[in-house]
Amino acid sequence: MLTDVEREKLLKAGEIVRKVKNEVVKLIKPGVPLYDIAEFVEKKIEELGGKPAFPCNLSINEIAAHYTPYKGDGIVLKEGDYLKVDLGAHVDGYIADTALTLRVGMEEDELMVAAREALENAIGVIKAGVKVSEVGKVIEETIRGYGFNPIVNLSGHIIQRYKLHSGISVPNIYRAYDNYTLKEGDIVAIEPFATTGAGQVIEVPPTLIYMYLKTRPVRLLQARTLLNYVKKNFGSLPFAYRWIQGLLPEAQLRLALAQLEKVGAIYGYPVLKEIRSGLVTQFEHTIIVEKEGVTIIT
Repeated sequence: MLTDVEREKLLKAGEIVRKVKNEVVKLIKPGVPLYDIAEFVEKKIEELGGKPAFPCNLSINEIAAHYTPYKGDGIVLKEGDYLKVDLGAHVDGYIADTALTLRVGMEEDELMVAAREALENAIGVIKAGVKVSEVGKVIEETIRGYGFNPIVNLSGHIIQRYKLHSGISVPNIYRAYDNYTLKEGDIVAIEPFATTGAGQVIEVPPTLIYMYLKTRPVRLLQARTLLNYVKKNFGSLPFAYRWIQGLLPEAQLRLALAQLEKVGAIYGYPVLKEIRSGLVTQFEHTIIVEKEGVTIIT
């Protein structure tokens, strides 16, 4: 169960991402650089009294997740691109995570509707006592009903304080062994992905998002310095390559990250691409599970 203070902080984080989501829509036009969008989102979160819970993900077309621009990134939006904007804010570690898909310069189509309706239908069945497998079933049936595939190896997740992924997933398909039963007070990010492809993502370069895991011995001085910096500044929440660019010369920074990843001090999140290069859409809300339903905070 959540205390009144915890609920208040979650609602504040949710209010922040709602406002940012409404404002970022106005920026999504042909010719706009991804870098400008990410910087706008993250700065706006701070202006409104929160902190980014993770780097703003801006994933286009067949890229499903984990793309965030870097300094020097040349990608700009083109008309017809499916842009997934995934953003999160936290207030004192209490996280609100949300996402939407926009088709640049164009109207919503059925691929977008499939993911959005899957989200709405999933939220409609959630209350304390419901198994996550039932949520996955609703998502899968909704997306397949439109003639598309859900992405089987991406899922929603239960959120804890300062922990975006608690270890408990909410699947986007029905699997009988997903038998976690949602409890009153659970904070859950529901995020269906619909695709014209096979319904699976694979990891591809580059890696532009990382997360501190634990302090480990490492030989390179620059790696030790970098590890101390990310531990102090980002703690257990994901951080962007963009956020640490300039701390070291580019080649040294890449080497330090590689060494830290190799020894298990940090975890890298490679870009996730649909295995057959199918187009991908995504919508997401964070909810609080209640006794007889949910509170949508985003």
